Amino acid sequence: MHSQSDLQDGARTGELDAPTRSVSITEQLRCGILAGDFQPGERIYEVNLSEKLKVSRTPIRAALQSLAGEGLLRHIPNRGYYVQEFSVDEIVQAYEIRATLEGLCAKRAAQLGLNAEDRDIIERALREGDLLLQKEELSADDRSIYGEINAAFHSAIHRAGQSRMLRDMLRVSQQVAPSSHRNVIAFELRDVRRRHDDHHRIYESILYRDGGRAELLMRDHVETVKISLIRSFSREATSPDGAVSSRTAKGVSSREIRRVK
Repeated sequence: MHSQSDLQDGARTGELDAPTRSVSITEQLRCGILAGDFQPGERIYEVNLSEKLKVSRTPIRAALQSLAGEGLLRHIPNRGYYVQEFSVDEIVQAYEIRATLEGLCAKRAAQLGLNAEDRDIIERALREGDLLLQKEELSADDRSIYGEINAAFHSAIHRAGQSRMLRDMLRVSQQVAPSSHRNVIAFELRDVRRRHDDHHRIYESILYRDGGRAELLMRDHVETVKISLIRSFSREATSPDGAVSSRTAKGVSSREIRRVK
């Protein structure tokens, strides 16, 4: 994926043609939405993005149309594009679907075996996670870094499942932005460590070609994130006088479900 600086450089030098710029900007905006850089219900302004990325409004408009088609944005005629809002029930359902799909990916990865590239990616993710989680506490930057480590681990297993249908279905479930593998509740450090330990056990099961255990561990791994999510909403949804907060009833911010699983 092109970085923002790559996009800016390409726009100035003409290295990227319009279709390429549109695809690159779509990827960048998609990652930003999934990472919680935009609030639920927030309006996306073409002019602001055009100025920020130093490209014309044409590729910006094409990217917004594409993301609306994916369900990440909502288009209101004559008003513009808005970040899609999701209810707590929708987010919980997305996690439940993900647990099943990711379990199948892990099972197939164990049955089919890992190629050298995916094995290297997973082992690097485990090593880098081990090193990062030795810290006494995680900064916001650390959590962002671990989010990328987490995404690399899960994406490698998705590929190793060797099923385009499964990958496509996972992408659909992750269009509910807070359920993306780039997003999770801002867990306490011990929770992040526990989930990283899950990664080690899942990988070990895949290496031993134990499909049943790999599937069970992965499903449990994703389900525990859902349980933590519900627990967090239960704490935040009710004010001291017992009233349900309007924020929880209206939608959930991806910033509250940060980039760590």
